[in-house]
Amino acid sequence: MVKLSLISFFLVIMFAGNIANAQEKVVVDKIIAVVGNSAVLESELIAEKKQLDAQGIKLGNQPFCVLLNDILYQKLLYNQAIIDSVEVSDAQVEQELERRLRYFIQQIGSRERLEAYYGMSIDEIKDDFRDMVKEQQISQTMENKISSDIRVTPAEVRTFFNNLHPDSIPIVEMEVQLAQIVKKPPVRAEEIERIKYNLNEYRSRVIKGENFNTLAILYSEDPGSARKGGELGFYGRGELFPEFEAVAFSLKPGEVSEIVETQAGYHIIQMIERRGESINVRHILIQPQILAIDLVRARQELDSVKTLIVNGEMTFAEAALKFSDDPGKISGGTMINPYSSTNKFKSEDIEQNLFFIIDKMEVGSISDPMAMRTEEGKQAFRIVKVVDRIEPHKATLTGDYDFIQQLVLTQKKRKAINAWVSNKIASTYVFVHEDFHYCNFEMNWLKK
Repeated sequence: MVKLSLISFFLVIMFAGNIANAQEKVVVDKIIAVVGNSAVLESELIAEKKQLDAQGIKLGNQPFCVLLNDILYQKLLYNQAIIDSVEVSDAQVEQELERRLRYFIQQIGSRERLEAYYGMSIDEIKDDFRDMVKEQQISQTMENKISSDIRVTPAEVRTFFNNLHPDSIPIVEMEVQLAQIVKKPPVRAEEIERIKYNLNEYRSRVIKGENFNTLAILYSEDPGSARKGGELGFYGRGELFPEFEAVAFSLKPGEVSEIVETQAGYHIIQMIERRGESINVRHILIQPQILAIDLVRARQELDSVKTLIVNGEMTFAEAALKFSDDPGKISGGTMINPYSSTNKFKSEDIEQNLFFIIDKMEVGSISDPMAMRTEEGKQAFRIVKVVDRIEPHKATLTGDYDFIQQLVLTQKKRKAINAWVSNKIASTYVFVHEDFHYCNFEMNWLKK
């Protein structure tokens, strides 16, 4: 696709850039461009440029032009998506918000540090950027729709590679393959009893006439919905935890459920409204707390597991199957890259804390137990093995076929997208402020 990797990168950078801009309270309301019904403010451009500068990323002699080109491209996609009635669900937007928040939390160390650094609560960050993320998600969906039918054949891959000049053969970046054994500290029975006692008390109070909204604001541990009285908004089938969804869809308006357990914790649910196969409910969530002593025991258990492996009493795969609490244990503890859905990680795909550790490890070595957060945000420990490391090298057709195939596919999609963009620019209202008429845009935004 056009700027496929760059666009994906900017989706994260825009999020961070706008947070920084919001914190500084700098308001620049000059409109520098318009595509269809979407305006681009100078503040967007400034915020992105500052973030790139902070990370030492350079975009050549015309950085603002490169950035503006990408923003205009996204706006063009969004404008067409609205015309074509392309939509994304609230659940997709929330999932993407959470993914980005996890990324920044991993980078900075904790939720508390993130809030302190930006001077905003997690709820405020999510509320301020929910619409922006939704627009980006819609634009991505539109981009995928344009190029979804494009494929490449083995013959095209061979032809592409054989026609490369020796000096033009691409370099394959360093990649590592990792495996892990995860230990999640158990939740004590007395903690579960405490939670159930409290939730049953809240349910009883609602049945006796108290306001569910008020109780959710006071007691729910779901920060995203608590401030809204526990209200989640409309969701369709398949967009919520299965256990939660099964109970929620069975409720009548105003009815309050019994306690429901999900990966997130324990809930009680109240139905607000149902529209066909979509529902809007409130909930109160309480998450089990892990005692410090149980965290220590989880770490000690992994120390013992590592000793068993190092002493040759069992293989890493055998230990993963027997001791790990991670679903990947059935495949020897293999870690899957969430960005590529493969078992290979580039350096930028690995969370910072983990990268600093595995970067110094030899192939076949195993780390000491390290703290982590599961996908549900719960505390856990893990040991990680470096299964393989592929050093940077010139690509070969036999050893790096998938890599070459992806290059050919990207090039083919880029051509299709460029043709689509040229056609749409010709039929879409586009305005670019004269301050940017000096730009040598990749796309013809300065059409006559």
